[in-house]
Amino acid sequence: MANGSKDNLFILIKSLSRSEKRQFKLYANRLDVNENAKFLLLFNLLDKIDEYNETIILKSKIVTKLQLSNLKAHLYKQILISLRMNPVNQNIRILIREQLDFATILYHKGLYKQSLKILEKAKIMALENEEKNIAYEIVELEKVIESQYITRSIIGRADELTIQAKELSQQNVITSKLSNLSLQLYGIMLKSGYAKSDAEMKLITDYFNNSLPKYTISDLGFREKLWLYKAHLWHSFLIQDFLSCYKYSKKWIDLFYSNSKMISLNPVWYIKGINYLLECLYLIKHKTFFKETLEKFEETINHESFPKNDNINILTFLCIYNSKFNLHFLEGNFEEGLYLVNEVLKDLKSKQDKIDEHHVMVFYYKIACLYFGIGNNLKCIEFLQKIIDNRNLSMREDLMCFARVLNLVAHYEACLDYKLEIQLKSTYKFLIKMNDLHEVQREMIKFLKGLGSIYPHQLKGEFKKLHTCLKQYENHPYERRAFLYLDIISWLESKIDNKPLINIIKEKAANTIR
Repeated sequence: MANGSKDNLFILIKSLSRSEKRQFKLYANRLDVNENAKFLLLFNLLDKIDEYNETIILKSKIVTKLQLSNLKAHLYKQILISLRMNPVNQNIRILIREQLDFATILYHKGLYKQSLKILEKAKIMALENEEKNIAYEIVELEKVIESQYITRSIIGRADELTIQAKELSQQNVITSKLSNLSLQLYGIMLKSGYAKSDAEMKLITDYFNNSLPKYTISDLGFREKLWLYKAHLWHSFLIQDFLSCYKYSKKWIDLFYSNSKMISLNPVWYIKGINYLLECLYLIKHKTFFKETLEKFEETINHESFPKNDNINILTFLCIYNSKFNLHFLEGNFEEGLYLVNEVLKDLKSKQDKIDEHHVMVFYYKIACLYFGIGNNLKCIEFLQKIIDNRNLSMREDLMCFARVLNLVAHYEACLDYKLEIQLKSTYKFLIKMNDLHEVQREMIKFLKGLGSIYPHQLKGEFKKLHTCLKQYENHPYERRAFLYLDIISWLESKIDNKPLINIIKEKAANTIR
């Protein structure tokens, strides 16, 4: 029996809204399909059941086992056709491609003049909306048609189309190179996290400089600038130049605000840009700009002109809740942020087929940090364990590493001494395997390992020693990343001053000017 959680047809049907299901049935009936047609019966059955089960389908006698695969493929295709016809899904790219399809049909019928007229309008629409890949396809078809539909202006027209094709091709090549570079840098970030040594930093920077295409900024359009800023952003993230991260994420978003129609045309890149800008403001601890940016973002996405669909809803959910967690961390308002836990877990469950594992693990880590901040170490350990038990080591290794380090501290705080030795050995082995054992982690493990031989009256002195040792790494280019995931310094200060961790963080937040 097929796994219901992985059956694409079942997932697609369950993702449909009531109006989309109604439209599909109307669409099927327009095809003069009999009410009892097999694919419509299969649709109704899958719509009713809660979990995909081939046994139930076969018992219904709608289809035999041998026919099931073909019928499912046919139903899947018909649903997609119906969705494409839905006005909600009629974005500018679909409209331009539709015109291109119409022009192609007219061309094949030998109606060259009519085809060229449609292509000219489609090309103008594509260029106005920075859809240069489609614009290039249109110009190429225009060249084919002009070579068969001879007019007196063919010589001038040939020159015009040749120049236009060359310019679009050059712009598309630059965009392709920049998007490739951006994607590769993003892949490095997901796999390994920030640069951990001079050798890694040099490797990343050399790759960035060698892969960056030559360009003149004044010649770049919206799309080319967008990919340029993305590439610079990821390079800055990887080498932990967070001020540069802020600079390029701000350029990214300013590009949208100065071309406001692009927000509704490219909502995904707008949301991602805002997400990175908020992340940068969190890293440089600029509370004022963080709040202003988040408020403006929520105002924009709530505007009636902002597109609404499942993909945008998911991206908005990830950005909004990630930012809300970070705002509570910035302000030290851990208890006030507890309401986020149930909301996030509920949405993660309802969107489990659409949210990737990486983002789920990031939320688990933030929830764990929230519980650690209020002193609920058992709940902290519960969520960290979900990350530690994840065997997919291709995801963010740095997240996996620091989840284990925080897990050690939480075990110590929870007085789970009998489990601490096992956790220490496991963490040490993991960090060695990941080649991720740095001085901050080494000192933490050495300290926790030696706790058994320290008398109670010596504890404060040992905390002070560790605090002095770790303070020197707070602004170290490679060691400081440890403090991005776990505020060890504040935890030590809470032990030294005998204050709750939450109070220490709140005091620091209150003293932060920005």
